[in-house]
Amino acid sequence: MINRDDLVEYLNRTLEVGSIDDYCPNGLQVAGKADVHHVVTGVTASLALLDQAIAAGADAVLVHHGYFWRGESPVVVGMKHARIKRLMDADVSLLAYHLPLDTHPVFGNNAQLAKLLDWRIDGQCAAGGVADLFFHGQVTGHQNGHEFADHIAATLGRSVTVVGDPEKPIKRIGWCSGGAQRMVLQAAGLGLDAFVSGEISEQTTHEARENGLLYVAAGHHATERYGVCSIGEHLAEQLQLTHQFIDVDNPA
Repeated sequence: MINRDDLVEYLNRTLEVGSIDDYCPNGLQVAGKADVHHVVTGVTASLALLDQAIAAGADAVLVHHGYFWRGESPVVVGMKHARIKRLMDADVSLLAYHLPLDTHPVFGNNAQLAKLLDWRIDGQCAAGGVADLFFHGQVTGHQNGHEFADHIAATLGRSVTVVGDPEKPIKRIGWCSGGAQRMVLQAAGLGLDAFVSGEISEQTTHEARENGLLYVAAGHHATERYGVCSIGEHLAEQLQLTHQFIDVDNPA
């Protein structure tokens, strides 16, 4: 058991929240009961996740995609009201960490993707004004575009979208989870063989093809399951909390 505010302080410090200017508040977003025994983690604080977490006996829900995004309406009505009311009626806290769970060199989505897919991390650099958001490194062994994409699909358990020459030898790669397809040109400028993210836009196809880059869109949700699960496992080990990851499937 840990006090809720002590848990938030521990996470804020571990994930270095103070060093990141994000598009949403990181940390405690909805306050629930003071003591936390059981933490449920998930990608997005959807109503489906909240219902399953509450049914599982969670005291706190920890997600990558929370609420109160910059530029959205501040009023608590409709879908937002239903979600927050569900948390408050159950006295369950919501904790959310967005960019800190992308950039972190150990617990972040990108670090965990590299671990899962057996990629070597050579470094991190800034992208879109965010330090350390773009990861780059190398694959192990000899792979062409087909083999590279097939390995990602098999490991993540979903089909992927591939743009570029499938016979291209792949060695030096870049990646950024979620909706980072805009970084294709940055990857090409670094002379990489391939770039991996979650989504694809109309212009991504042309940018990848015309720059000789293999691009793999492996799913926004699918590439962002692993950071929040990793930090949840860390909490269980370090703070003796009960942790449960709940994956609410999302094809996007």
